[in-house]
Amino acid sequence: MPKIEVNEEAFYSLAGFSRGRNDALPLSREELEETLSCAKAELDSDPWSADSDKSIPFSERILKIELNDTNRPDLWGTAGCARQLRIYNGGIIPEYSFFSWPNDKKKAGYRVIVEASVKQVRPYRAGVVASATIINDPRLRDMIQTQEKLAWNFGRKRRTISMGLYRISRISWPIIYKGVDPDSISFVPRQWEGGGLTLREILKQHPKGKEYAFILEQEPIHPLLTDSQGFILSYPPIINSNDLGAVQAGDSDIFVELTGADQMSLSLAASIVACDLSDNGFTIEPVEIDYEFDTPFGRECITPYYFQEPVFCSLARIEKFLGEAISTDDCIKALARMGVRAEKTEDAEYGKNGESKIAGIRAWPPEYRNDYLHAADVMEDIMIGRGLSSFKPERPRDFTMGRLGPVTVFSRRIKEIMAGLAYQEMIYNYLGSRKDLADRMQRDDKVLIRISNPMTENYEYVRDSILPSLLQSESVSAHAVYPHRIFETGKTAYLEESENYGSVTRQYLGFLHAGTDANFNTLSAELQTLFYYLSRTYEVEEKSDSRFIPGRAAAIMYRGRSIGVFGEIHPEVLENWGITVPCTACELDVEVLLEQE
Repeated sequence: MPKIEVNEEAFYSLAGFSRGRNDALPLSREELEETLSCAKAELDSDPWSADSDKSIPFSERILKIELNDTNRPDLWGTAGCARQLRIYNGGIIPEYSFFSWPNDKKKAGYRVIVEASVKQVRPYRAGVVASATIINDPRLRDMIQTQEKLAWNFGRKRRTISMGLYRISRISWPIIYKGVDPDSISFVPRQWEGGGLTLREILKQHPKGKEYAFILEQEPIHPLLTDSQGFILSYPPIINSNDLGAVQAGDSDIFVELTGADQMSLSLAASIVACDLSDNGFTIEPVEIDYEFDTPFGRECITPYYFQEPVFCSLARIEKFLGEAISTDDCIKALARMGVRAEKTEDAEYGKNGESKIAGIRAWPPEYRNDYLHAADVMEDIMIGRGLSSFKPERPRDFTMGRLGPVTVFSRRIKEIMAGLAYQEMIYNYLGSRKDLADRMQRDDKVLIRISNPMTENYEYVRDSILPSLLQSESVSAHAVYPHRIFETGKTAYLEESENYGSVTRQYLGFLHAGTDANFNTLSAELQTLFYYLSRTYEVEEKSDSRFIPGRAAAIMYRGRSIGVFGEIHPEVLENWGITVPCTACELDVEVLLEQE
């Protein structure tokens, strides 16, 4: 979970808490912990702890706060977290007049031109101009922290979002964002004492280039940001130039630019930064982004841009999920404490008797939030805004006896059989990376379910097969005595258009045998043994699968349908995982086997 460090004096000031007599802290630890709950946060370290240095001045002390919700990147900075506390404790919902809206005719005094040459590599941009406030050291540190948190966590290690800060006084407008040959352009990057480097040399020699080379090293065209005079601002998302790309304490007017691969996430990040700077006293001026190609937001977009859609939630649904009837006015007041504007309304509902109207509320997410995906998100904010302690505890009304489900019982039976075949049970995560689930398995990632807002790229896709997990274990087990036999029974999910949610989740068995004695015949015998002890019969058909050696893979047919596959793993797949011994593997749908013969 994200952790942030905030200057104590700045945090209390932005949250609306004033110091007490004799310079006493405005809140006790217990009071601050209770208030932080509205942001799903808690103290990680604080000035009340026994090991804290009491001699540090209040203006220099640091609070460390752990955030327990990755869906709220607006809380990953001092201003954003303080804003939530201030509004929750009776503060007014801030109005940010500098936002543009769909079909808005607003114009901007600053302009960025995005050339068509960058479309295939890193096509989207956003930016804001902030001025009129001197940047002191705590503010600069917080800006850098917000930059890194958004780029690292929300931006997946800068893959989808990166951010840069620049002094306005040294820039000639408009700014040009274009794609270039990485060997044709050179400049002196920040924190580099040598001469100029080409873009490709930066990826190989500069520390930041080495760290983020994975984003661009395979691309034939690389992005570059220059001003109208041709002076280089940055090589996004790698490094700023040493000439124009530096902001220091004491500066006042700055340009914040963001680049990325996803326009909606990029726009949200720009909105968060703009709102944070505004709360810190900056005057925000929008920036016009002119594209030479079509984008989801059009060819001309002025950022910061409000693109969020309102969400309707019925009063009946609120009562059902929260356990008691809550009036419309109380719902609106609770949402206001979370910074959400809402209104009483009615919406259409279609049932057996045709269309009817149901009473409820329509909520508009704040400019800095984009986590309203469903009516359940509205209900959650109503619950937190009203206060968890305001709901009376209730004893369970019905007595139920827990018992294992049929799939679990059957899976345990399979586990006993696999253990009898000398296989060792493993337990894996259900989420993985594209590299592991698709690239290394020689498969297309389009067949996988992708998480729209992943925490990291390592947990971006839902697995549809257990085999990558088994191969991952084998790739780090070369030190162990062979043969290796491992298995898992666990969930997999795959796309299915005919289903209500567009996907299906199934219980699967997967097992892998690694060693010089691993071959198709041995695997086939073990599969026959498994089905014998399960009192099931099956047939096999030849199958073509990129994960297996051609001619040495077969589909498992049960009651006329394919329920799995087994065979010898393809050498290229083994090489992708760094495995040097032959491997055979099998996986099959356990739930289908529960059907009666």
